Amino acid sequence: MSGTRKPRVVVVTGASAGVGRATAREFAERGDHVALLARGQHGLEAAADDVTAAGSRALVVPVDMADHQAVADAAARVEEELGPIDVWVNNAFSTVFAPFTQITPDEFRRVTEVTYLGFVNGTRAALDHMLPRGHGTIVQVGSALAYRGIPLQSAYCGAKHAIQGFTESLRCELLHDGMDVHVTMVQLPAVNTPQFDWARTRMPQKAQPVPPIYQPEVAARAVVHAANHPRRREYWVGSSTVGTLLGDKFIPGLLDRYLARTGYRSQQDDKPEAPNRPANLWNPLDDGQGRDYGAHGRFDPLAKNRSPQLWLSQHHRTLLAGAAAVLIGVACGLRSARR
Repeated sequence: MSGTRKPRVVVVTGASAGVGRATAREFAERGDHVALLARGQHGLEAAADDVTAAGSRALVVPVDMADHQAVADAAARVEEELGPIDVWVNNAFSTVFAPFTQITPDEFRRVTEVTYLGFVNGTRAALDHMLPRGHGTIVQVGSALAYRGIPLQSAYCGAKHAIQGFTESLRCELLHDGMDVHVTMVQLPAVNTPQFDWARTRMPQKAQPVPPIYQPEVAARAVVHAANHPRRREYWVGSSTVGTLLGDKFIPGLLDRYLARTGYRSQQDDKPEAPNRPANLWNPLDDGQGRDYGAHGRFDPLAKNRSPQLWLSQHHRTLLAGAAAVLIGVACGLRSARR
């Protein structure tokens, strides 16, 4: 545990695998108590082992984030067993890899309920406890796809766009109320997580993230940093996120055509996908298989362990101040030289 800092109570949704799993571990290693919310009991118990191995307390709470009452009950249980919630991380999601016309209405609704309404339900549950106390932090784990939609992921991209708009509205309301309750967002690049082997897909080849790919620990460090510095509205992780967001702002039409040409191929590798492979859209896979998927997917050889851009994002004020100081120094030197 770190120093003498009082442990915080942190809730992480989607904590059984992927970014959520790595984030729970990162908070635990800093001495925080972690409530682990997800559907899969097997993955949750393994995540709890990670937290306790780091010397922190873990609380396993199986819950479907699409069920608002179940999420509210989960938050009440966290407060009762771990204490007042200091940080709530919304991370749980689901997706379908397929063209829009091949996604059924029920599948599209399910992705929206888990990925968008799951964030809404988590945020509401967190605020129900944070607002009466007047302090707390909510971290929304977003994506470059919150700004830029790509082919084969219309349901996921739509949900991430909705989270972006919802969070912006909420942030304005919290600022209006003047309470010490903050909401910030972390926009992620492609990450090496198990989702590509358990998400529903109708593509002929196995799904893959669009390179460059980053390890989930990079995302986890960004989430923890955002929780520690929540007054900043947004953090961008990875050079690809920066390029995507800037490209969508300045050349969206060109990006449409580029993604139309490359988006299908770049999201599939050269291995054929098994027809009717089990997916976790409706039910968790880890329980039925008795398997812990962990934080990492199958792309370890390709994934980056660090993001220089993330460091720049976290220290942008220092860098700007340094650049300003250099410019002032140069200006003063030129003025002295003229004299």
